[in-house]
Amino acid sequence: MTSLQRREQLIQVGRALFAAKGFEAVSVEEIAASAKVSKPIVYEHFGGKEGLYAVIVDREMQALTSALTATLSDPDMHPRQIVERAALALLTYIEENADGFQVLVRDSPSTDPAGSFSSLLGDISLRVEDLLTAAFRRQKLSAKGVPYYAQMLVGMTVFTGQYWADRPKVSKEQLAAYIVDLAWHGLSRLDSKPTLRFEGRHAKGRAARGDNGSNDTTVTPVAREGLLVSRDDGGTPVDSDSSNGSGASNQPTQTDTENPPITPKPSLT
Repeated sequence: MTSLQRREQLIQVGRALFAAKGFEAVSVEEIAASAKVSKPIVYEHFGGKEGLYAVIVDREMQALTSALTATLSDPDMHPRQIVERAALALLTYIEENADGFQVLVRDSPSTDPAGSFSSLLGDISLRVEDLLTAAFRRQKLSAKGVPYYAQMLVGMTVFTGQYWADRPKVSKEQLAAYIVDLAWHGLSRLDSKPTLRFEGRHAKGRAARGDNGSNDTTVTPVAREGLLVSRDDGGTPVDSDSSNGSGASNQPTQTDTENPPITPKPSLT
């Protein structure tokens, strides 16, 4: 076995051990024994388990970053396509690199914040934020809440992916459809001025007036104003500035918005 082959073998062995046990629970002795080499060989190639771990994390970070940034490279993507591509890219990485993903999501001994999994998610969130900001501005909307929406989208996808990695009871495409269904029903029906209807200061004020919020017309749905997306009668997303050709808007009524159609079997098609 050549030196490069031995190095790659140690990386594969180390990745499996770190994924299964975490950094602290793995020793150089265990790495050497699993690779059927002596401890000095491990030290020769990586200087110790810290060096091996750093190489593994760097490789996985690069792989995941490349996968996600490649899918989010089009600045003119439809907002729903942003969610679909990001969800599928992350789930594909998890499916094809199960051990690598486990290494990334476990507690890291790294003292370099720039090399952490959370920093990677922060970078991805910024990219999603840029794309959403562009989409909001095209519709002449306030982008004040966009940074939070971006964090929500990335967070829900990552944590759902972690859950799925341990319980892969549905296919990658079906899980992506679940994520997109929940996220898109939210994005396409955002309120122009979100408020808490049952809790918080404004809700308490309504309660004091005997108003339970059931007839609240002060919150204007984004979909009704054409801010992001509207739906046709079949529940299919259409461009927010589209009409039926007669000048009448395809946008939903207030009742439609308060009781949006639920897709029985979410899918990406």
